[in-house]
Amino acid sequence: MAALGQAGANTLQDFADYQRDFLERTILFWDTLRQRANNMLEHERAGLPPLLDFKYETLLDARRFDHPANYALLRITEIGNTHAEDCVDPNKPPVIIVDPRAGHGPGIGGFKRDSEVGMALNEGHPVYFVIFFPEPAIGQTLADVLHALRRFVEKVAARHPGLRPVLYGNCQAGWAVTLLSADCEGLVGPAVLNGSPLSYWAGDSGANPMRVTGGLLGGAWLAHLTADLGNGRFDGAWLAQNFENLKPEKAIWEKYAHLFANIDTERERFLEFERWWNGFYFLSREEILAIIENLFIGNKLEQGLLRICEGCWADLRRIRNPLVIFASYGDNITPPHQALGWIPVVYKDTEDLKRAGQRIVYLTNPHVGHLGIFVSAGVARLEHRAILESLDEIEALAPGLYEMKIDNPSGDPDCHKPAYKVGFEARQVEDLKVDYPREAFERVVQVSELNETLYRTIVSPWMQTLATPWTAEMLKWLHPMRTSRYLLSEAFNPWMRGVAALADIVAKNRRPLPQDQPLIERERAAMGEITQALENVRKVRDTAYEQTFSLLYGDPSAGSRQND
Repeated sequence: MAALGQAGANTLQDFADYQRDFLERTILFWDTLRQRANNMLEHERAGLPPLLDFKYETLLDARRFDHPANYALLRITEIGNTHAEDCVDPNKPPVIIVDPRAGHGPGIGGFKRDSEVGMALNEGHPVYFVIFFPEPAIGQTLADVLHALRRFVEKVAARHPGLRPVLYGNCQAGWAVTLLSADCEGLVGPAVLNGSPLSYWAGDSGANPMRVTGGLLGGAWLAHLTADLGNGRFDGAWLAQNFENLKPEKAIWEKYAHLFANIDTERERFLEFERWWNGFYFLSREEILAIIENLFIGNKLEQGLLRICEGCWADLRRIRNPLVIFASYGDNITPPHQALGWIPVVYKDTEDLKRAGQRIVYLTNPHVGHLGIFVSAGVARLEHRAILESLDEIEALAPGLYEMKIDNPSGDPDCHKPAYKVGFEARQVEDLKVDYPREAFERVVQVSELNETLYRTIVSPWMQTLATPWTAEMLKWLHPMRTSRYLLSEAFNPWMRGVAALADIVAKNRRPLPQDQPLIERERAAMGEITQALENVRKVRDTAYEQTFSLLYGDPSAGSRQND
C-alpha cells in the first residue's frame, strides 16, 4: 500500500509539474510570436534590407542602368571582424550567388555563417552576392533583369582576369543562372543550380500538386488581376502563401508545435528564419506574367521557346560551362523530376549530350526539404562544401551526364577531403525521361491564353482604373500572410504587453522539464498524431487536385478507348 501511495503521489507531482511547464511554455510561445511581429514591422520600417550575416559593399546598382532593374551586385567584405581578403585564395575563381526572387527578400544564401556564402569564403573564393530591392522598377521586364545580371557577371569577370566566375542559383534564380550560362558563353565557369525548376510540367501524380495549380485556376489571368489591384505590382506574399499551402501540416501546425515543445532552445532559430520568411517583396506585372506564361504554364524554357527580347530566344544547347544540379527527394516544390527533366528534352540521348561537348553533374539528397537545400547548416557544410572542393574535377570531366556521390564514413559534415570522398558515376540521359500528360498541359496553355486575352481586353482596363497607390497599400497590409503576423505586436494588440511582462518573469525563473518526463512524451506523441492527421487530409486534397485536373484537361477519348 505504501508503494502504491508513493506511485500515486509521483503521478500527481508529474501532473502538477507538467501543468506549470505547459503554462510557462504557453507564455513564452506567445511572446515569441509577439517578437516575430515586432521584427517584421521593424524590418519594414528599415526598408526591408537584405538579411546577410556578412558585411558587404555595393559594386553596381541596376536601378541606375539605362534599362533599370531592382537588382544590385554586392561584394562580401567581412566575416565578423575578419576581412574577406584574409580568407581569399587569389588562384580560386570568384563565386556569384543569386538568391531566388520568389516572394521573399534576398539573403537566404547567406543569412548565417554556415551558408553558401560562408562555405565559399571558407574555401577561399572571393564571394559576390546579387540582391534585389522590395519594389521593382516601373515596367521592369525579365529582359531588363537578365541584361543587368549579365553586366554583373562581366563586372566580376573583369575584377578576376583569367578566372571564370562560378554561378550559384537558388530556386527560381536557377533558371536565371541557366539563361546567363547560355548568354555568357565562354565568360563563366561551372553553374550550380540548387532546387531549381527547369522542367515545369514534370512530377509525380499526387506528390507535386503545384504543377497542376495553373490549370485549376484557369491560367495566368488571376496573377494579372492581382497585379492590377496592386497598381502594377504583384505582392510576393501570395507566392509565400502558395508555398505554405503545399504542406499546411508543416506551415500551420508542425512549425509552431515544434516551437512550443522546444521553446527554450528554438526561439532564436525560429525568429532568425521568420525575419527572412516574413519580408515580402514585389514583382512587376510584366515580370510575373512572363514567369507564369512562359515557365509555370508554358514550360517554354526546355523547349527553346522562351523569348527574352526582340530576336533573342533562350537556347539551353548553347550552354558550354559545366552544370551542377542539386535536388532533393524531400523537396515538393522542385522535385528531382523538375530539376532534371529538361535534360532529355534538350538532348535526345547521351550521345547527343556528348556531341554537344556538355558536362552535367547532378547530386541528390534523400530527405531535405526545399528550403533546407539553401538554409540547412548540415547541407551547407557537406554538400555545398563538396561541390566547391570538386570544381576542378567537374571541369576536367569528359562530356556526359554524371551523378555526384559523396562518401562520408565519419558522418561529420565539417570534414574536408580526403576525410570524405567524391565520385562521379556516368549516367544515361535516357533514364531521366519521365512520362506525364503533356497533352493535358498543352490544353492548359490554350485555356490560359484564352482567359488572359479576355481578361486583358475586357477587365484589366477597368481594374487599372480603379486601382490607386492607396488601395494597393491597403491590400498589402490586409494580406493574411501579414495580418497573421503583425496583429500580435503590442503596436496593434495592447494585450501583448501583458504577455511580454509575464514572459520576463517566466524566463527568470524557468525550470524546463526533462524530455523523458512521461507527460512530455505523451504531448509529443499527440503532436505527431495531429501532424499525421493533417498530412492525411492534405494528401486527399492533393489527390483531388490531380483528379480534377485530369477531368478538366485529360484526353476525353482515353476513357472510351479503355471501355472498348
